Amino acid sequence: MTAAYPALRLRRTRASAWSRRLHAENVLTPADLIWPLFVTEGQGVEQPIDSLPGVSRWSVDGIVARAREARDLGIPCVALFPYTDAALKTDDGREALNPDNLMCRATRAIKDAVPEVGVLTDVALDPYTTHGHDGLVDAAGYVRNDDTAAILIEQALNQARAGADIVAPSDMMDGRIGMIRTALEGEGAHNVQIMSYAAKYASGFYGPFRDAVGSRGLLKGDKKTYQMDHANAEEALREVALDLAEGADSVMVKPGLPYLDIIVRVKQRFEVPVFAYQVSGEYAMLEASVAAGAGDRDALVLETLLAFKRAGCAGVLTYHAAHAARLLHG
Repeated sequence: MTAAYPALRLRRTRASAWSRRLHAENVLTPADLIWPLFVTEGQGVEQPIDSLPGVSRWSVDGIVARAREARDLGIPCVALFPYTDAALKTDDGREALNPDNLMCRATRAIKDAVPEVGVLTDVALDPYTTHGHDGLVDAAGYVRNDDTAAILIEQALNQARAGADIVAPSDMMDGRIGMIRTALEGEGAHNVQIMSYAAKYASGFYGPFRDAVGSRGLLKGDKKTYQMDHANAEEALREVALDLAEGADSVMVKPGLPYLDIIVRVKQRFEVPVFAYQVSGEYAMLEASVAAGAGDRDALVLETLLAFKRAGCAGVLTYHAAHAARLLHG
């Protein structure tokens, strides 16, 4: 401080809207948003998701329409997640390797119709397995790390061949980032980015997402042997360090708001692009708050998203992306 009250009045620069804009330390724009979308089979299909009010599954044609909407709103990237037919789910999740699966068809359709919009694809087996885990399980139900990583490599290559701009391993297997990066380089896919779910916690906030991809009720046991313990912060920094050393272009912290402290520490330690996933349970809580009359949707959405920017995020995956972008356009 170079002065004291009354020479220094911190309220002085808050007194008018133009001044508040001028002195804002952080700014949220549509370019900070990634829009997660759920894709399902069919033509002209929209399936509202009860536990995610305002969010639907879309057939591929609807996904393309959402990508066009993203472009028009200034949202640079969409993230795809499939609702896999139960008949295609197997213990080994082999549908993930089908070059004509839902993810690949939706990716190709978006890149054909709206090539200027980035496509992020989820690399994990849980949408494709009968047991709901992100990888292959042994007789005791433990997810086998190295055998799973071998399949994730092929899944990432499958998605890259379909046109994915960013592959995002969400499985939390050890070592898979380096293996995927080596495989992408070997195929000449030098510009396919890897956004690593580096600090993904075994959270209670994922329930509505599991409804959206059809894995709720399938999961045998829990995911605590591979997703992070929410008591730990130093471990998150170790996870991030490993993934960066293996070739991740950016890292993600998931969930979002309950882990703002992790976002801050990752950004300060590594000075790399950090993303947050404002997950399904966070979205559902905000919507429940609005439905109960406890808050204004517009204010809550913009305040929470700006909190991620303030914590150091380069961007945020949020189901409120389109709504927020419309608000930001005024």
